[in-house]
Amino acid sequence: MTRDEFNAFCKDIGPTTHVVQWGNADVWKIGGKVFAIGGWADDRDAFTFKVSDMAFEILPEMPGLRPAPYLASRGMKWIQDYADPGLGDAELRNHLTASYDLVAAGLTKKKRAELGI
Repeated sequence: MTRDEFNAFCKDIGPTTHVVQWGNADVWKIGGKVFAIGGWADDRDAFTFKVSDMAFEILPEMPGLRPAPYLASRGMKWIQDYADPGLGDAELRNHLTASYDLVAAGLTKKKRAELGI
């Protein structure tokens, strides 16, 4: 997945907002909370997303995936797809959708209602 494809997918996933911050990273949010980040790798596009506890144990064993720099070191369950082979496009889309759902579930009932989710 290219960074343009990543941005297009995140834009269409639901009610989201996009900002560019942290050294030109594409940061996608729902209700003001981050669910996906595109950027931060030197040799290829890198994609960072929130995962479940189980996925956080399993995914770093796959080539091209690691606990997300900065976020995981602070106890957060985030994974970064940073090197080849990494995830295929369909798998990455599934993880981005799951990340969106995890973050949305953590929003207040009032905020979810405001967003129509």
